[in-house]
Amino acid sequence: MTSRSPKTTARTSSEARAVARTQTLLKGKDGIGTVRRTTLPGGLRVITETLPSVRSATFGIWAHVGSRDETPALGGATHYLEHLLFKGTHRRSALDISSALDAVGGEMNAFTAKEYTCYYARVLDTDLPLAIDVVCDMLTGSLILQEDVDAERGVILEEIAMTEDDPGDVVHDLFAKTMFGDTPLGRPVLGTVDTVEALTADRIRRFYKKHYDPTHLVVAAAGNVDHATVVRQVRRAFEKAGALTRTDAVPVAPRDGRRTIRTAGRVEVLSRRTEQAHVVLGVPGLARTDDRRWALGVLNTALGGGMSSRLFQEVREKRGLAYSVYSYTSGFADCGLFGVYAGCRPSQVHDVLSICRDELDRVAREGLTDDEIARAIGQLKGSTVLGLEDTGALMNRIGKSELCWGDQMSVDDMLARMAAVTPDDVRDVAAELLGQRPSLSVIGPLKDKQADRLHTAVA
Repeated sequence: MTSRSPKTTARTSSEARAVARTQTLLKGKDGIGTVRRTTLPGGLRVITETLPSVRSATFGIWAHVGSRDETPALGGATHYLEHLLFKGTHRRSALDISSALDAVGGEMNAFTAKEYTCYYARVLDTDLPLAIDVVCDMLTGSLILQEDVDAERGVILEEIAMTEDDPGDVVHDLFAKTMFGDTPLGRPVLGTVDTVEALTADRIRRFYKKHYDPTHLVVAAAGNVDHATVVRQVRRAFEKAGALTRTDAVPVAPRDGRRTIRTAGRVEVLSRRTEQAHVVLGVPGLARTDDRRWALGVLNTALGGGMSSRLFQEVREKRGLAYSVYSYTSGFADCGLFGVYAGCRPSQVHDVLSICRDELDRVAREGLTDDEIARAIGQLKGSTVLGLEDTGALMNRIGKSELCWGDQMSVDDMLARMAAVTPDDVRDVAAELLGQRPSLSVIGPLKDKQADRLHTAVA
């Protein structure tokens, strides 16, 4: 190996620093709400939103990897890895990681989804350098030791068991399987007992090295933060780990997805000795980049998004058939879901399904009234603003936007897009989506004749 003189090394480092690019994506008023992005030479993106009026900051790192990136043999690897990054690095033990944030009253956690993973810490603004150092160390210096893999396997199996004990959660995994079949989007994020037991430390290390390259990461910070300071501290942490050596690296583009098989008219019933029957009735929805998603958001809110929604009024208020009933949407890179959930007594499952199906058919044929649409738009606008009242929500918004869309939309622009939705927009998307033949997933203590009758709900 040819050695390099200190002079050459210094020049290379200087050249690398020269190519960092900083952009102001959203300009706030008097600096409040300003969003900036810096792309470092190693392809790492750092994005911040400044809110000087608060005393806290939330720091997160988003990874461009989720459970849909797993092969069948790697089922649950993304979530397993999320756990393992808390188990220790070259510089810190698992106790060092947790105690560092506990000592300053901070909060630290992570979550894994179908298309991304996020690690974050919320601290006092004065403790942001500590949060940056700890989280960056976790992402760049994880050891993934065999003994940690073996120990954490039991924890994850317990998490799977805990989820299995909650049929209200399991029914949504069952519905994904009903809609997407044996595809990455149809499989559970946690994996299964069999796949988790089969995962090895070597497999997880290879998965880590492939998907946690700086080009696959977005660093996001929101609150009382200074952009240049955050960039400098993040850069120092990543360079300390030797993670920014590729000066010509380019960040990966937002996921364009792989066309996923979606089915119609399928019924999946899982027999469980539960007190309630848990039901999801739904249809294929819209991809998260579809411009019609604003109209779909209004439709979802009016149909099952609150106490004044049609489903809540018809199922709960007028007939008392369920305590919990709502509709929801899930958008992925290339497809989506629109679903209706209800939990009810097993003897009333057919009545609940009949009402829900009737409402979906009616809205598909007739649309919503102007009053319903106006009320839904107002509800959406209010909930959007109220949901962004803390630094964690702001960090989530800018980090996910950068990873999934590659750009930022101001809150004012979001509110304007909602306000611009017309009754015809909502009627068009309702006719297209709700006019499809639905699929159905049910968990509960249903008898054979009851289960056989469920097919009529999707006929």
